[in-house]
Amino acid sequence: MRKPAGSWRAADGPVYGHQRPRIMTVPDTGFSSAGQEAIDLAKRAGLTLDPWQQFLLDQGMREDPVGDWAAFEVCCNIPRQNGKGGVIEARELWGLFIGGERLILHSAHQFKTSKVAFRRIVALIKNCPDLDKRVKAYRYTTGEESIELHDGAILQFIARSGGSGRGFTGHCNIMDEAMYLGDDAMDALMPTMSAVTNPQLWYFGSAGVGSPSVQLARLRRRTLASLETGTPDPSLAYFEWSINPHVDECGPGCTEHDDVDSPQSALRANPGIGYRLTLAKIDKERASMSPEGYARERLGVGDYPSDSADTWQVIGEDAWRSLAAAESAPQGEVAFAIDMTPERSHAAIAVAGEWRGGTHVEVVDHRPGTGWLVDRAKALHTKWKPRVWVVDASGPAGSLIKELADALEVKIVTPTAREVAQATGQFYDAVTDQSLSHLDQAPLATALAGAQKRLLGDAWAWARRSVGVDISPLVAATHAKWGLGVDVEDDADPMDNIW
Repeated sequence: MRKPAGSWRAADGPVYGHQRPRIMTVPDTGFSSAGQEAIDLAKRAGLTLDPWQQFLLDQGMREDPVGDWAAFEVCCNIPRQNGKGGVIEARELWGLFIGGERLILHSAHQFKTSKVAFRRIVALIKNCPDLDKRVKAYRYTTGEESIELHDGAILQFIARSGGSGRGFTGHCNIMDEAMYLGDDAMDALMPTMSAVTNPQLWYFGSAGVGSPSVQLARLRRRTLASLETGTPDPSLAYFEWSINPHVDECGPGCTEHDDVDSPQSALRANPGIGYRLTLAKIDKERASMSPEGYARERLGVGDYPSDSADTWQVIGEDAWRSLAAAESAPQGEVAFAIDMTPERSHAAIAVAGEWRGGTHVEVVDHRPGTGWLVDRAKALHTKWKPRVWVVDASGPAGSLIKELADALEVKIVTPTAREVAQATGQFYDAVTDQSLSHLDQAPLATALAGAQKRLLGDAWAWARRSVGVDISPLVAATHAKWGLGVDVEDDADPMDNIW
């Protein structure tokens, strides 16, 4: 049973999170470190770093006896809002103004994340006249945000979801939102770095979110393997703040695992407590989040794919990402669809509509549980007046059809098995012929990465690869697209129009 919110009593005096990670490996070739230079420069710009941030920079920026980076790759896996942005900024300031790195490439999964990072470091540089006077140009054009010095050094900000950054060769590559970093980005990046003298790659992200966390899982596996053998990875510095939660087999008094509801667990996974987080705030978060969401987002308990070969089996990630369009939106008549997981743990509502000669699909809502569905559907129906609502009667959401029909006062369209297969084929063909657009939403990408085929006669429909995969956003989007073309029966009595 979960402890109620407010049960964590404040201790006398300040309380700080653990400043050292639970899981860590660093190469044993480190001779000296440029970390202190980065720490001092950040302070000049008005950025005072926490002890854990200083530790990460010191370890990640260690150099071997010939002056090259001891770690080619550095990864910081830490829950949100702990201050990873400060580490990124300190590393980028050093590379731009001290390290002589000609191109620093800062990428994030989403454009808005990259844009926020750009604005933050611009503010830091402008806060320090000695640094600001070395800047030739701040470029604010959307999609081309960058900082260029008079000596030609450039710090550029891009979003990976739009396909930007392929072919760039950076001396330092900052990969933010690493939990959404797949093989496509890494396969495009790694060959370009072989031509760079002494390059370095930094990954920043929070706990794994399943199938999209391909690269993060790979780095974590390398770390765990090095800890198991007692031999440090020769080119990886990895730092993870997380807990090791109890499992079903744990008996009373287990000391090898952590209690999710314990304040000690919050301290172990959040070094920012005492600096920008407090136990009281985290306790309030705990009360408002699902146990699984709290464990993932605040305690670093991630879901990591075991092998990148298991992901994106039906539609390739490159093909899907290439269809992302930030300005994509449904036009004209729209269709909605609902689906949920067999365990009824999560449900999704999706919409489809025409856009630029093709079809736009979008996840309108995706939440834990099912109790919210009918009220949300009613609100959407009132606002958008869709041509149809689609629910697979043979699927888990079929149990809600009568309640939905009564609440919306419409007939819910229920596809047959043949029509489910047709809907899936139409969705697949739209991706193949590039007539489908989307917003690159994480729920849809996660579902596609974890989906596989199940045979329906001579055709096929979507299936989950494993129990932990939630494909309800994908199924809902597929059925919504199909709903745009389905014939909708008019149940009205023709005699109603006779006076």
